Parts: sequence; structure tokens; C-alpha cells
Amino acid sequence: MQRDVVITGIGLASSLGEGIEAHAAALARSAPPVVDTVSFAPYPVHPLKPLELDRQIPKKSDQRQMEPWQRLGVYAAGLALDDAGIKDDVETKSLLQVIVAAGGGERDHAVDGAILTGLRGANAPGAFLNERLMGDLRPTLFLAQLSNLLAGNIGIVHGITGASRTFMGEEQAGVDAIRTAHARIASGQAEIMLVGGSYNAERRDMLLLFELGGYLRKGDFAPVFAREDAPGLITGSASGFLVLESAQRAAARGAKAHATLGKVAASRSKRQPGTVETALRGLLAELGPVSTGALAISAATGAAGITAEEASAIATLPQARRIATGDLVGHAVEAAFPVSVALAAAALSTGQAQEAIVTGVGHWRGEGAARLGTA
Repeated sequence: MQRDVVITGIGLASSLGEGIEAHAAALARSAPPVVDTVSFAPYPVHPLKPLELDRQIPKKSDQRQMEPWQRLGVYAAGLALDDAGIKDDVETKSLLQVIVAAGGGERDHAVDGAILTGLRGANAPGAFLNERLMGDLRPTLFLAQLSNLLAGNIGIVHGITGASRTFMGEEQAGVDAIRTAHARIASGQAEIMLVGGSYNAERRDMLLLFELGGYLRKGDFAPVFAREDAPGLITGSASGFLVLESAQRAAARGAKAHATLGKVAASRSKRQPGTVETALRGLLAELGPVSTGALAISAATGAAGITAEEASAIATLPQARRIATGDLVGHAVEAAFPVSVALAAAALSTGQAQEAIVTGVGHWRGEGAARLGTA
């Protein structure tokens, strides 16, 4: 059994602001990006536009116990529930299943800095390190770093009592979260799902990790597909959540469908020259024929080599209008693909196109593609 799947709720928050309107408008007019080149110099970052957290996370105690990426994700998930009209529907929320794409928790930079400074002068560095780790790191800190706490906090704050799953694994976690949620509804294993991801780019620890791998761009902003002078990622704080629903259920409750989610495909090629383009062409072929003038939204990273291969694969689509998510909100790693699918749905919902293709190639592994149409 293959049932039609529709998107009835969109939750977006990024450097552009929040909600469908702000992001659809930016898509339509190719708005200049919001980039901070000072706070983490020499690395540019797309900073999150401040949110009124009380609107989606009423309790201050809930806000305090979450890290920034969790607050961002819980907020965007609430926007999606509101948009789908199920925020106060207890019965629906008891059936609602949640799939989250997430990375690890955030570091305590003050503790890390104090330990590294102390190590320089320690007579017995090993003993010093063990002592400080046992004394300075609270058990609750380790709990806060668990990736599945985003799904847990979404359930607690928004009263969702259905099952939840968390996928880890950089960009591919976001692809597989969308792919799995779609497959479960299409096959009849679920009726309605909340799926998405969240990423806080304003973290020195993550910038360090990407820089050690040689992935980050330095200096000024440049469009994703024009970074040959200094190729690399420009990360962005962003979250995208979607309410996916069987078309029959959505119609029965009179819900507005922003778009249909046709097929989602994923692959993992061996990273050698040409393999990314070949893999992505294969995924696009799996999606079926694409109409002339379809919108092509790419979650490309800007990393050297693979971004050019992704561009070549997209160029095979008939006269598609290409937009890089990274040009608007930056690269959001685990959340990059969910954010891109949410942007595509927003564009279709506001009449910017009749069909959209979303592509995404991970910075060092994994490829994905999805097809959306008007509802």
C-alpha cells in the first residue's frame, strides 16, 4: 500500500526570523543573507534571529534546562504544530509520532577552558585531568548533552505522548528522518508524524571540529555555488519541522495541505571524484520525471569538490530554478535537509512553483533527494 503524504504543518526558525511568511518572502526575492563575520572571526556564521521563547516554551524552568539548540528545536516544532492546527488536540498528539535529526549536546566552554589552562602547569596532567573532570562536570551536564533530549523536550513542552525516535549522523540524519517519516505514513504504519531537526551554529566547539577537518570558509560570505576561491561551510543556526500526514486523514479533518511529499531517496557513495554526482543523478532518477521550471532547493554545503558535483547533477533538471539553502540561512548540518524540505513546502504553498526537488550532499558522507508537489 502506497498512500499519498501531505505536509500540513511547517515550522521554521533561522537568521531570517520565524515562520512560513518570512522564509517564503526571502525565497521569492533572494533576500541578502544575515551573516556575522565578527563574533567567530575568521569564520562567518548565520546567527539565529532572537525568538520570543515564551510563545512556544511558556515555562521559564523548561527554557533554562535546555541548551540553545534544544530551545530552537522545541520552538520550531511548536510552530509546526500550530500551523497544522493540532497544538491543542490531545487525541491527535497521543497518536503523533516524532522523528528528530540531532547531533550531540553542547560543551560547557568555561569548564573546558579552565581545564585546558590548568593542564599547562600541572605536574601530573593525567591525575589533574581526572580530578577536574570528576569534580567540575555535573551528571546533569552529561544528561543535557544526550541527543534524544530534543525529542523528549518536544514531548514534554507540547504534550506529545506518541512514540519518538532520534537519528544521529550529520546531514544524513536529516535525510533519513524525512525518508523514514514519509515511508511510515505512505505504507500505512502511521497516520501523522512530526519530523525535523535543529542546529546551533554559534558554538566554538563545532566550529573547531569543522575547521580541524578543513571544511570551514574564512572571511566574507560568498554564495554556496561560488566558493571556489575559499571553498567551505558557512554554518547557520536553524531549525525546520514538518507535520506529515496521510492525505486521507488531512482531508477528513479539513486541514490545509501546503504540499505533497512524493518520494524521498537516500544513498551513501564512496567519496571519490565523480561518485557524488553519479549517486545524486541516480537519486533524481528514482524521483521520476521532473516538470519544466521546477524549483530546485539544494542543501549543498559549499565544501570543495562535492558542491560542484551536486551543481552538475541539479543542472540535469529541466530549466530548474536553483536555490541554495545555505545562501539564505547557512548550513545547518543535521537540520539542513529538513530545513530545505520545509523551504520547498513554503515555496509551493505560496505559489512560487508547482513542483520542487530538494537535494542534499553531506560534507563527508551521504546523499539525499526529495520531490514535492502542490497539494
